[in-house]
Amino acid sequence: MITVLSDTHSRSGHELTGRAREAVKEAEVVVHAGDFTNETVLDAFESVADRLEGVYGNNATPGVRDRLPPERTFEVEGVRFVLTHGDDRSATGLSLLGRQQAADVVVFGHSHRHAASAGDDVLLLNPGSHAQPRGGVPTHAELRPVEGDGPTLAGEIRHRDGSVLETFEVA
Repeated sequence: MITVLSDTHSRSGHELTGRAREAVKEAEVVVHAGDFTNETVLDAFESVADRLEGVYGNNATPGVRDRLPPERTFEVEGVRFVLTHGDDRSATGLSLLGRQQAADVVVFGHSHRHAASAGDDVLLLNPGSHAQPRGGVPTHAELRPVEGDGPTLAGEIRHRDGSVLETFEVA
């Protein structure tokens, strides 16, 4: 399983509770789209994730910026991901980034609101914020491999209480 999070905005730890905490423990890969805020929070995620793919966000301290890139491209289960915090990029800009990197999925954060939408030949995935949803609900995303021809992932946006708010697929 791949667990996707963003916008922790903590100063003391990972702030994982409920289903988000369980999902990180179960995950083979934890993907974080930035705003760990400081090194203590980044260290907390590194201590609970078997494999962490992360980027820094607009609220990162210099120590976090020294340890993480602003963008990252990687593959899991044959699916190519581009990871960015997003800042003020439009859907068009995120889709363009995905096409430039030949990605199947662009993961981004910044808005603290979850969304999974099809861009031009790429899925745009914002897991929302598990810790500070800013008027929304606390969410994260979970992706699991699907048996069949070619790489496919089934995805869910989940509330902290475990309920599924939205489903999507990456083919």
